Amino acid sequence: MQDSANDTANEKTQTRLQAFLAHCGVASRRASEQIILDGRVTVNGTVVTELGTKVSNKDKVCVDGKPVHLEERKCYVLLNKPAGFVCSSSDEKGRQVAADLLRDSYSERLYNVGRLDMYSKGMILFTNDGDFAAKLSHPSSQIEKEYIVETSQDVSEETAALFEHGIRIDNVFYKCRRCEVLKPRKIRIVLIEGKNREIRKLLESQNVGTRALVRVRIGNVQLGELRPGEFRDLTEKEVMGLLELCK
Repeated sequence: MQDSANDTANEKTQTRLQAFLAHCGVASRRASEQIILDGRVTVNGTVVTELGTKVSNKDKVCVDGKPVHLEERKCYVLLNKPAGFVCSSSDEKGRQVAADLLRDSYSERLYNVGRLDMYSKGMILFTNDGDFAAKLSHPSSQIEKEYIVETSQDVSEETAALFEHGIRIDNVFYKCRRCEVLKPRKIRIVLIEGKNREIRKLLESQNVGTRALVRVRIGNVQLGELRPGEFRDLTEKEVMGLLELCK
């Protein structure tokens, strides 16, 4: 009876492999699914590519041959990403990776929540909390992301209103929540979706180039006085505020 009870308890503590990897700080849950499908994960020495696989703390899980373990400390980090860095765990083209700016200060495996393209600057969040990353990244979260953009040509009030109304480009519909002209060649724009290169494509559709693009706010969290390359831990209030915005 004791063995049966232990088996039942072990089953209750089992976790889907992609969730386990996220809680180990390997990557977000969605990115972990792709890592599994790519055949990069072994469980007790056997390659596993089935997303429904469940594991427990007693199983030996490896990614690319390296053991991974559940991390006790949850980290939530805000980085002011400089231009020239890509938002990925590694880059096959040899480009600089934003996560490398954190490696000397955090022993945990941190991954970015969302992205900024290589040429954009500003705030990007990093964490090893898979549930936190999944909630913020889900399309239903509707979390505002605010950008300051310097352009190569003047942006009219009519163009700003067009962006707020929405515009279709190559069969993709783009629409910002707000667009404010600060100066003829400087705008503030707020998104809630953040499609790939959305702001640049909006501007290009009106024959306006982008000279500089900086993300200055995500939800309730402001970039503040952080200089490019600097980072800080989010406060507990900021973390809870972001989660509240996801509801």
